[in-house]
Amino acid sequence: MKDAFGLPQSLLVLGGTSRIALATARRLVARRTRTVWLAGRPSPALDRAAGELRALGADVRTVDFDALDADSHETALGKVFAEGDIDMVLLAFGVLGDQAHDEREPSAAVRVAQTNYTGAVAAGLVSAQALQAQGHGSLVVLSSVAGERARRGDFIYGSSKAGLDAFAQGLGDALHGTGVHVTVVRPGPVRAGTAAGGRRTPWECTPEEVAAAIELGLRRRAETVWVPGALRVVMSVLRHVPRGMFRRLPLLL
Repeated sequence: MKDAFGLPQSLLVLGGTSRIALATARRLVARRTRTVWLAGRPSPALDRAAGELRALGADVRTVDFDALDADSHETALGKVFAEGDIDMVLLAFGVLGDQAHDEREPSAAVRVAQTNYTGAVAAGLVSAQALQAQGHGSLVVLSSVAGERARRGDFIYGSSKAGLDAFAQGLGDALHGTGVHVTVVRPGPVRAGTAAGGRRTPWECTPEEVAAAIELGLRRRAETVWVPGALRVVMSVLRHVPRGMFRRLPLLL
């Protein structure tokens, strides 16, 4: 169960090697979280992530999970929920792709869409059903500001995130009143450090900043979290910019 501050004692991460997910897990383990499940493809990176969280004092377990194999999600995640209640599921897997390459190779574009949208729909529904069956829990879905409006430079990735965002919002409405809460997180471009030249644009963020925003969102039971928060205002304006003008904007988002 969550503690008095709304933070989870048990966490399931879908996408166990995600930088944002690991930053979030580290932050939550430093607060109240004691049990962490990392779901992902078996790899040295997944093992390292598990070891890092164990070193912080968490009871960490891994489970084989392939976002592209939607038919396996119910079995894989069912193993986790069979071990006990999960207070929070963090849906953090996704691929950015390569826009220029993916335009030339439609099969690569399909892989981006299947990972970011189709796989997330399957995993999101399986997780939501399990959380609903136990009667409580949070589902936190990592979307992106790129899904707010399609841009020439990343419309394949952006369209997949737009679909995920709409799905997560609808799922949150469907689960309203069941004891299960859905939070959609919309970060700007995520950088491990600073951008070239030692500078960051105003809309960039680090995994640690996203993790801090997720924690605050959990405490507030927020339905939507923007990182940085000013993006909420920026995108409310950009949504209404005429299309011809929008094409010419030197957007850095």
